[in-house]
Amino acid sequence: MKVLIVLTSHDELGDTGKKTGFWLEELAAPYYRFKEAGWEITLASPKGGRPPLDPKSNEPSFQTEQTRRFEADAEATAALTNTVRLDSVAADDFDTVFYPGGHGPLWDLAEDPDSVRLIETTLRSGKPLALVCHAPGVLRHARNEDGTPLVRGKDVTGFTNSEEDGVALTDIVPFLVEDELKRLDGRYSKIGDWEPYVVRDGLLITGQNPASSGPAADALVELVELVGRTGA
Repeated sequence: MKVLIVLTSHDELGDTGKKTGFWLEELAAPYYRFKEAGWEITLASPKGGRPPLDPKSNEPSFQTEQTRRFEADAEATAALTNTVRLDSVAADDFDTVFYPGGHGPLWDLAEDPDSVRLIETTLRSGKPLALVCHAPGVLRHARNEDGTPLVRGKDVTGFTNSEEDGVALTDIVPFLVEDELKRLDGRYSKIGDWEPYVVRDGLLITGQNPASSGPAADALVELVELVGRTGA
């Protein structure tokens, strides 16, 4: 199986002068879930090369066994340094796609036509797609074939308004994930802040926050195997 992991290339946290990017746990935990499943992993980003890491995600309080493993893994760090350009990949070349979060995707991937095309093509091809934390926000411009919002009527989750309040970025981000998914008529649900929570609706898997990234990857592995066996 081949999985494409799509990371942000955006590193500016609004006009705060602070840096953002992708959240390390949301890459590292799924990366090793996919490795253990025997999958071939390709990393991509809008600009290619090394995507920006949200520096906060590598502070001691946010490090995990998987993030430390990733940073000590020469193969993993080489792949991260050399992500392919998003406009060079095709959904047909992969069995599934995974989007880690971090605040960066709200600025670039949420507005990227190549990302929108990848999402739409993946699902229309009958392939599973998973997004965690802020990444469900990149679904905002994706459409069904009839032109309706892709998330309309679908069970979804993503970073909550209260979690955004908790990191004091409500007035900084370009939009709130929870509000946007609701605006698009997604059937949004959540549980307690920072608790792992994963929702599946057909081929679409979404996770609420960083703690949900490993469980979301597990759900994706199970779904890809199910689709492979049954075409469901």
